[in-house]
Amino acid sequence: MSLTQLNTEQLIARCRKQDQNAQLEIYNRYYKAMYNTALRIIKDSAEAEDIMQEAFLTAFTKLPMLTEDKMFGAWLKKIVINSSLTAFRKNEIHHEVTLETVEYALANDNGADGDGISEEDLTTIKANTILSTMNQLKDNYSTALSLHFIEGYDYEEICQIMNISYSNCRTLISRAKESLRKKIQLV
Repeated sequence: MSLTQLNTEQLIARCRKQDQNAQLEIYNRYYKAMYNTALRIIKDSAEAEDIMQEAFLTAFTKLPMLTEDKMFGAWLKKIVINSSLTAFRKNEIHHEVTLETVEYALANDNGADGDGISEEDLTTIKANTILSTMNQLKDNYSTALSLHFIEGYDYEEICQIMNISYSNCRTLISRAKESLRKKIQLV
């Protein structure tokens, strides 16, 4: 039976025995989602890739700490999110602006007209507008909305990830939504 036919729990059991082929299969199954998670928080593709790869190394190293193999995906995502938030806070201290952020802002400053746009293109434009507007929000607003709407975490999980109280989480997300609404109306 090839590794691609094994379920996650079977692969994790092999990973616990240092099976590098099983580790590669796990990596192949999860790397895109983990990269996208890191990218939404850190907003830098190279750093997101580094964080994602380090998260896999951490996960494989600390695999004995995982009590339920079926929870590997959620556990790995939590490692990625925590690593991303740590890197984000470190970058925030230095107030770094990535080259990609500048290129993205310049590329989207050319004012496209609305002629000949298909329904699918319009949906893509709306989604891109929302995502780019989210990036304009305060960092804690953007992070909270990404965790809630894109990653699908509930308030309790966001409280743990961001290390805030439940009432602060509800207030933060409420204010973030309102700020997003106001910014989208200006677009």
